[in-house]
Amino acid sequence: MSFPQLGPVGSALNGTANVTGINPVAQAANITSSQFVFAHHIVGNTYNYTVSIWAADIALAASKGIDAFALNVGSDPWEVSQVANAYAAAKQSNTTFKLFVSLDMTSLPCSSASNIAAVQGFVKNYSSHSNQLLYNGKVFLSTFSGESCTFGASSVNQGWINAVKTNVPAVYFMPSFFVNPTTFSTYTVQDGSFNWNSGWPMGNYDINFSSDTTYLSSLGNKSYMAAVSPWFFTHYGVNSYNKNFIYRGDDWLFAERWEALIQNRTKVPFTEVISWNDYGESHYIGPIEGVQPMSQSWVNGFDHQGWLDLMKYYIAAYKTGSYPAITKDRVFLWARRYPANATSPDTVPKPTNYQWTQDYLWGVVLLTAPANVTLTCGTTTQKTSAPAGLTKLKLPLTKNCSVQATVVRGSTTSVNFVPAGFTFSTSPPSYNFNAFVAASSA
Repeated sequence: MSFPQLGPVGSALNGTANVTGINPVAQAANITSSQFVFAHHIVGNTYNYTVSIWAADIALAASKGIDAFALNVGSDPWEVSQVANAYAAAKQSNTTFKLFVSLDMTSLPCSSASNIAAVQGFVKNYSSHSNQLLYNGKVFLSTFSGESCTFGASSVNQGWINAVKTNVPAVYFMPSFFVNPTTFSTYTVQDGSFNWNSGWPMGNYDINFSSDTTYLSSLGNKSYMAAVSPWFFTHYGVNSYNKNFIYRGDDWLFAERWEALIQNRTKVPFTEVISWNDYGESHYIGPIEGVQPMSQSWVNGFDHQGWLDLMKYYIAAYKTGSYPAITKDRVFLWARRYPANATSPDTVPKPTNYQWTQDYLWGVVLLTAPANVTLTCGTTTQKTSAPAGLTKLKLPLTKNCSVQATVVRGSTTSVNFVPAGFTFSTSPPSYNFNAFVAASSA
C-alpha cells in the first residue's frame, strides 16, 4: 500500500527557509491498520484524581491522536485504586481509547516469587476489560526498567517468564530494559522492546535515529516501540531525590524526533510520548494537575499544552503517511526563560549538562500559504519568508525581553501572537531550565 507524497517540511534557520520534502513510504504489512501512539501517564502523580479527572485526560489525549495511556504504576498501595479509576473512566468515555499498565520496576519489588502476584494482578484484573489494549489478541504490558528482576528465579529471563507468561492471560510483553540491545536474544520473554532513551539525545548533539537502528537490528522479527519527548529537566537537590540534570532539547527536539519517526514509520509500529504528566522531569504535555512530586518550583507557570496541537499534526502523518492539510496559520513557540550561563541565588546548583543548551526561542509555524513570519523579543527580531506547510525558526535570546510572533501575508496580518507571560530575563531567580511553551489559537 502506498501513500501520497508527504507535504513539504521547511527548516528555516537564521531567516532562510530551506524546504525539504519527505518521500512517501509504504505501510508495513501488519495486522494493525495504523501505527499506535501512547502517552506515559504517571499514576504516582494522581493521588487526588477522580474518575472525572481521568475522563478529562482521556478526552484530551484522544482528541490529539493518542490511542492509549501507558499507566506507570509503582509500589504505593493507593495506585491500584487509581488504575481502577482510569479503566472506569475509559469505559464511561464510550470511545476506543485504550489503557495498559507500565510496571515501574524501580519502585515495585521483584526479587522474590511472592512479588509475582502483584504483577499478575494488573493483567488478570483488566484482561477482559473493553478498554484494555490488546495486540495480537494479547494483553499489552510494558515496564520501566526491570532488567535486574528475577522474582526468585535463576535468571532475569526466567523470572519474567514466571511473572508474565505463566498462569496468566496471554501477554504481549514490551518492556524497557536498560541493557545492551545486542543481549536481547537472552530475553526470550520479550515480544518487543521499548527504547526509553530514544526520546532524547544522550549527549551534546541533535537527536538522530541511530539508537533506533541499533534496537531494530537487534530485535529481529520482534516489535519495536520508540520514544518521543519534548524536553527533559529535573532539579532535585541532595536533600531530596538528588537528581539534577538536563537532556539536550535544542534544535526543535520534539519536531525533529517526530519527523524521524514519520520517515521511518514502517519500522516503528509503536511510539510512546514521554510524558503526559511527569512534572519532575519537565516533559509533561498534559495539564498541570494532580499532586506534583515536589516539582512546583520549576513547573508552576510553565504549562506545556501548547505542544499538543503540534503533536497532533505529526501524529496524523505518523499514522497515515501523509501530513494533514493545514486549515489555519498556527505558531508554536518554546524556550527557556533564563540564560544557561547566568547565576542565581538557587540553593540547588545548575543542572548537570547545562552547557549543552543554547539561549534560543524555538518556533514552528504551520502555514496555509506562503507568508512572512517575524519572531521578536525586545529589539531582537527576525523576518523569514516561509513556504506553505511546516517551517522551523529560531531567534537568539540575549537580553530582557517579551516574545512576540506575527504571520503576515500581503497586507493582511494572519497571526499576531503575544503569549502572556512569555518573557526572557537575564537575572534568573532560580536555575529553572524548564521550557515555557505557547501556541497561537486554533
